[in-house]
Amino acid sequence: MDNVEFYEEVLGFVPIKRPSSFKFNGAWLYNYGIGMHLIENPSIDDFDTIVEPLPINPKDNHISFQCTDVGLVLRRLEDMGMKYVTALVEDEGNKVEQVFFHDPDGYMVELCNCENIPIIPLSSCSFKPRLSSFIKSAPPPKCGFMENAMMERLSMEMLNISF
Repeated sequence: MDNVEFYEEVLGFVPIKRPSSFKFNGAWLYNYGIGMHLIENPSIDDFDTIVEPLPINPKDNHISFQCTDVGLVLRRLEDMGMKYVTALVEDEGNKVEQVFFHDPDGYMVELCNCENIPIIPLSSCSFKPRLSSFIKSAPPPKCGFMENAMMERLSMEMLNISF
């Protein structure tokens, strides 16, 4: 299975048109409000490819997607004969199920029901105005408005990967 087919079948992404001026192999995919660009590096030859898959380590670099039905994903991975690792995170009475696996190119992917943990911004205002050296005073911050807009957008656009 190639990477495009993998992201279609496992994660529900849809291939979309990419610029015809690109003179290299790759694909653009879209779903859940996310665009994903898969690029094939033409300088990699057969000797540079991974012969043995790396172990699945949840603490390794990975990309994570929200998932509404982890059990269904596990069944789909099993049907495809794919190896995976599961984890359960408990925090302040909330439980999050996680499943980790590699895509056909060896990149690690996590699917989880992370919406079980409340979304709380780490700072009081992540949209602070940036000043240039020519401006001596900042306009009044609109933190309350921006935080509300951000939280509303996050709650409305949560990634719900379901099949």
